[in-house]
Order: sequence, then C-alpha cells, then structure tokens
Amino acid sequence: MDFLEYPDVIAEVKGAMTPGRLKLTDQHIIFKNQKTGKVEQISASDMEMVNYQKFIGTWGLRIFLKNGTLHRFRGFKEGDQEKIAKFFSVNYKKDMLEKELSLKGWNWGTAKFNGSVLSFDVGNHTAFEIPLYDVSQCNTGKNEVTLEFHQVCFKINDDAPVSLMEMRFHIPISDSADQDPVEAFHQQVMEKASVISVSGDAIAIFREIQCLTPRGRYDIKIFQSFFQLHGKTFDYKIPMSTVLRLFLLPHKDNRQMYFVVSLDPPIKQGQTRYHYLVLLFNQEEETSIELPFSEKELKEKYEEKLTKELSGPTYEVLGKVMKVIINRKLTGPGHFLGHSGTPAIGCSFKAAAGYLYPLERGFIYVHKPPIHIRFEEITSVNFARGGGSTRSFDFEIELNTGVVHTFSSIEKEEYGKLFDFITSKKLRVKNRGKSDKLNYDNDFGDSDQEDEPDAYLARVKAEAQERDGDENQDSEEESTDEDFNPNQDESDVAEEYDSDPNSSESEEDSDGSSSSQKKEKKDKKEKKSKSAKTISEKPRKPRKSKKNKDSNKPKRPATAFMLWLNSARDQIKAENPGIAVTEIAKKGGEMWRELKDKSEWEQKAAKAKKEYSAAMKEYEASGGKSKEKKEKDKKKKESKKDISPSKLMSGSSFKSKEYISEDESSSEGESSTEKKSEKTKHSDNESDSEKE
Repeated sequence: MDFLEYPDVIAEVKGAMTPGRLKLTDQHIIFKNQKTGKVEQISASDMEMVNYQKFIGTWGLRIFLKNGTLHRFRGFKEGDQEKIAKFFSVNYKKDMLEKELSLKGWNWGTAKFNGSVLSFDVGNHTAFEIPLYDVSQCNTGKNEVTLEFHQVCFKINDDAPVSLMEMRFHIPISDSADQDPVEAFHQQVMEKASVISVSGDAIAIFREIQCLTPRGRYDIKIFQSFFQLHGKTFDYKIPMSTVLRLFLLPHKDNRQMYFVVSLDPPIKQGQTRYHYLVLLFNQEEETSIELPFSEKELKEKYEEKLTKELSGPTYEVLGKVMKVIINRKLTGPGHFLGHSGTPAIGCSFKAAAGYLYPLERGFIYVHKPPIHIRFEEITSVNFARGGGSTRSFDFEIELNTGVVHTFSSIEKEEYGKLFDFITSKKLRVKNRGKSDKLNYDNDFGDSDQEDEPDAYLARVKAEAQERDGDENQDSEEESTDEDFNPNQDESDVAEEYDSDPNSSESEEDSDGSSSSQKKEKKDKKEKKSKSAKTISEKPRKPRKSKKNKDSNKPKRPATAFMLWLNSARDQIKAENPGIAVTEIAKKGGEMWRELKDKSEWEQKAAKAKKEYSAAMKEYEASGGKSKEKKEKDKKKKESKKDISPSKLMSGSSFKSKEYISEDESSSEGESSTEKKSEKTKHSDNESDSEKE
C-alpha cells in the first residue's frame, strides 16, 4: 500500500499548535496527537479542496472538507510539495494548488463565508481565516460584530502565554441594502459557531453525583452537543467534542466504582485545570430514566444502541448513555487481577494514596491526581525497593519525555502479578543495581515463595546458614588471634610500661637487653600492621581459613527449583547461546515460574529432605554434634588463659602515649628490665635457702 509518513507535523487544534504524526494512505489521512494519543482520521471521499501554503518559517497543507470543516497541518519543507502533489493526484484524484496570502497588512477588506470558515480577504488574496467552530458567542452592536472564543471554561492552548479572547469587525451600514449587513453577518456566524446554549430538554439528568475531581456534588445534565455539571458553587458546560476517553474502574473494596472522563482541553476552576472528571458511585445505587427519543430516532440515529427506558446501577446507565451520545469507547480494567483478586493495585503517588489500574493499552491512576499513561509513551519501567522496607516496593514508569512517575508502597505480593503483566505487554524493564543490568530476582531479598524462586536469595541464605554453625567458633578464634589487635598502639605502650607484662618474650631470659626487646617489639608491630592490611583488603579470607567443617556432616538438601535448574542448565545454555553464568539463574527463575507441572521436582525435593533428616539423626547419634561441642569448650578454656588487652592496659605505671617522649621510653624500658631481673634473682635466692 502506497503511503507517506511525516513524524514531526503540527496540526492546528482549537487554536493550539499540536505536535503529532501525519500519515497519508490511499484511503485516509491520519493524524495522531503526540500529547493525548487521540487519532483523527480524514476520509479521502470527504475532501473537497487541498492547498499547499506558506506558514511562518515553514510550509503546510490546507485541507477543506465537503461539510465545511478546515484542517491545517504545517511542518513540511518546500521540497516536499512535488511529492505530496503527486500523491494526492494519484490516490485522491485531487489537484493540490498553491494558496497565496495577502501580506499588505491592511485592516480593511472583505469578509467571506465558506462552509464553517470565515475568510478575511484583502484584494484577491486571503489575509487570515477563522474556523467558526472555535467561536463561543457572537454579539452585535450598532455597526459592529464581536466574536468571542472558547475561554470561559477552557484554556484552549495550555502552552501559550497569550490566547485570543475576542475579535471585533466594523461593518459599514448601507442605506441601499435590502438586509442589515450586521444582522446578516451575525446569522452566518451563528449557523456554524460552536455556541453552548441550554436550549430544549436534556436527554438525561443524574442528580447529586459525587465528584472527586473537581470535588463536590453535581447534577449531570446530558444534552445533544454537550453535558453540564451543575453544582452549588460552580457550573460547567463541557462540549462532547472535548471528551477524549471514558473509563469505568472497580474500587478495591468491590463496593464502589470510579467513572473517569478524560478531557482535552481541560475545564478550568480559577487557576486550576482539571484534565479528568472522576465520579464515584456505589455499586448498589440504582436508577431508571426515560429518553426523549422516538423509536425511529433510536433506530436510525443511534443504531438501536439505546432503548427508550434504561434502568440498573447508576454507573452503568450513565456509562451507556455517555458512550453512545459521545461516541467514545468505554474502557475497563482488562484481564489483569492483582493479589487481592481485583484489578486495582493499592499504592501512593507522592503524598496521596490511590489505586493503579493496568489496562490493555496503558496504566491509569486514580484519584489524586488522575494520571493516564499509554504504553507507547513509556520508555521503560523499573521495580525498586521501597525506602528500606522489604514488605513493599516502588514501581517507576519513565516516559519518552524524560518524566518519571513513581508509584510507591506497593505490597510485595503484587510483584509477581505485575511483573508477569509487564512481560506479557513486552515493556522494557530497567533495574538500577550496581551493574545496571536487568536482574529481576534481586529486587526482593525476603521473598520466600516457592512458586517464584529467587536463585540469588537461595545462595545467600545457604551461605548464612553455613556461617551460623561456625559463628561462635569464629568469634572465639578471633579473640585468641594475637596478630590482629585494633588497639595495637595502646597495647605496645602497656607492654613497655607495665610493671608485670605478659608478652611473647620468655621470663626465663632475665639477662635479655632492652635492645633485644625493642627488636622483638618492632617485628611484632610489622606483623600486626601486615595482618591489619590483609584484613582491610580481604576481610573474608582469614575467616575462611579458620573454618573447620566436619566432612562427615550431611549436606543440606537442594530445593525443587535447584534440582530442576541443575537438570535444565544445559537446555538454557543451548537455547540462549553466549548467556552469562549470572544470567542462567535469572532465566531459570522465569522458566520455573511458567512451568505448570512441578510435582516431579517437588517430590524429589521432599525425598531428599527425608534422606537428609535421617542422615542427620545418624550423625547426631554417632556423637558428631557432641564432638564439635567438646572442641569448642576446649578452645574456650584456652582462650581464658590468655590475658586480654584490657588487662595489659591496667598497670599502675601506665602513662598516656602523648606524654611520653622517646628519651623517657628508653629510660623507662631499661628501669623496668632492671626491676624484673632483680625480682627474678631475689626469688631464686629464696628458693635456694628453702632447699638447704
């Protein structure tokens, strides 16, 4: 099929320059609004005239329809004219003419009406055009006409700091004219203008409907071209053409329903704009209405989609009437069901609590503020930990524009369901870990569900259980470790100045000089600094070297998932050539989750567990456990014999290190050595006398 596509085109929508994508096919011209996702389609058979005209800094298309509607698209280059003209000639059988504009700048000319467009011409060329469907009211004076544009309830262009409010035309009065020119001008404008006036009876009225956004209770009156929200303080008249989408969403409590109306442009209350109307209904609340249509009108105009009498729950009746009158699809939550059995996921957006609904083509959050996100807007999603809590997580959605919406405090149990939904919709998942790789198994460290295994968690738990058995032993061994002493400087001072130090030197060597003591101390310091450096660089190495495992002790049994993973490892490698070793467990977790029949592996795991229990009983009966206990008790007794560093610090001659100079240290060392030698000689003499 022959077509042309332009990704960066701007359309004029209600006075606003709206970016989007334009596609020309052999049957239709399709424009998709980049901001709202709304698709507007123009049939080739409806086109009456096509022009290629100059806009400010660019070129554009001017398409005039048979019903008088004007569409203008800009963002083309001058070189595109020949290609587009050929496409229109071949597919639509239309000649694309170049439209010349008047650049004189005169403020007087001729007003011409062509369909729903008012053209102000200077000479034979157009100075400017006004689409009359943007006119909200037309007032006349003695010899002037005032056109007012839709500004009362709507902000036509959210991005424009200045918007056109009204325009006045001075019309000279001629005595020879049969008809008053001012009145004739007014009538032609009013025929095509989009004037909202409450005339005639309403199609349906719904009383005292609770509205969450904007807050209050309103009477909803539905007319042919608009619907009215009438409250105690505010009153809104909303054209049907401004309704983008309708949503009907069940509350998590299964007792209430949300009815959401998406608007573009939004309604305005002071300086606040509301892009969504959020209505809340009780499911038990019912109503019945009678439509003011004949059977013929219902059949011809509405194709029997409505009946003369409607009754049932209020939200159903309102939804059915709005769906048919506005001609918009009523969107429901789709096939997603969360952990609670409802399509609603409880979460928080910023400071407000609400509900997130995964839809077939997007997400919607209600109600403060309402947010609708289409899948095509999403760059990636991310599952993140929720502020240090392991019982909840955050769900982040990053848009193409760079905006990130974070939905926090989601229950951990929703993770599996939501992840499966994301996977089925083929959305890109971006996890921000140390390696910034996709690693979904590491998101929740405390997940203990067997049907959703976490290979990384299983490995961490196994290591922790192994360490638990040797924890006391490691701590006892560390207490007797002379190489590692964090208070090494203080202990050296104590050893040097204590009146009765217990050190590695022998007490029998009473004639040892102070120089030999200093040499030993220096070697000891080097040993300590070396051991400290080793520990700081690789803190786990000393612990591993000191573990004494019993080779006769039975090994813990593998889980059903690990048994299956060991058997499926070769298959995973074959199906995913070049897969990293760290990715095999993650891929296995996904495959295990999709595996329906797990009975074979669960039986094997149960059998292995029984065998392990029996082996442990035999091991304990043979005295394996008591043997370990005896070894630990023996080490405890040995450790008690050693004097702790705190005792070394408690000498009467101890001085703080900062008050000790190098000279004092040498003299103190010599005196302590002399005292020690004298004490030893004295004890020897006493022992000799006793023998005699």
